[in-house]
Amino acid sequence: MPSSGVLWRKDVVVTAEHALKRDEEITVTLPDGRNVAATLAGRDPGTDLAVLKVDAGTSSVAELGDTASLKIGHMVLALGRSGERGISASLGVISGLGGAWRTWRAGHVDQLVRLDVTLYPGFSGGPLVDGEGRIVGINTSGLSRVMAVAIPVATVNRAVKDLLEKGRIARGYLGLGMHPVRLPDGRAGVIVIHVQPDGPAGKAGVLIGDVLLKLNGTPLTDNDDVHAQLGPDSVGKRLQAAIVRGGADTQLEIAVGERTKGED
Repeated sequence: MPSSGVLWRKDVVVTAEHALKRDEEITVTLPDGRNVAATLAGRDPGTDLAVLKVDAGTSSVAELGDTASLKIGHMVLALGRSGERGISASLGVISGLGGAWRTWRAGHVDQLVRLDVTLYPGFSGGPLVDGEGRIVGINTSGLSRVMAVAIPVATVNRAVKDLLEKGRIARGYLGLGMHPVRLPDGRAGVIVIHVQPDGPAGKAGVLIGDVLLKLNGTPLTDNDDVHAQLGPDSVGKRLQAAIVRGGADTQLEIAVGERTKGED
């Protein structure tokens, strides 16, 4: 199934990572109908974005709007290109808005934009268009099992920059499986249920059954609080972990590693 994409800037196409099934021998159909070869600059499962480099000639690039200006109930249009059938459209509304959120793949998205729009097969990676004809996001069905969402312009811009420059978006990881817990004294934390032996936390001495209360002084109540400490700037930094082990408080220092595909 072909996926849709947007000519985000000159010679740069953005699409949905989950819909891009190969890393080589990629072909892009330009607005004028020409098929041209594309090379993969990088992909980021965390935000479900992939960036391709093409020779697009004089094709017009996207006119970008401001995702933050959207309101619940605004009419929007989702566009997709479905193989030989050309461009298709789906009309709907913004059904929900929220603040920054973290995806199930540990990606940071600047704003939650929930859509009451049908994303037909092949629509992921295509543009969300506002009432003035500007692109205000990239549509995807790959970040939620229950709703269609749009990845806002600010997130796409950041991903494009990092993937063009580095080919990847760095994210920290500790090598832990965790679950929220509340201690008998009322304190909240996350209990360690799995430790990757050669992971950063394992090397620092974290054990199964330890309860993490704080990282660098920030209280932890669930796994999202831990992931919030593991952004691109965290890689290589040392986190001070406040831990309860066997009923006693202790401290450990963990050097944050860089997440690779398949790591928790």
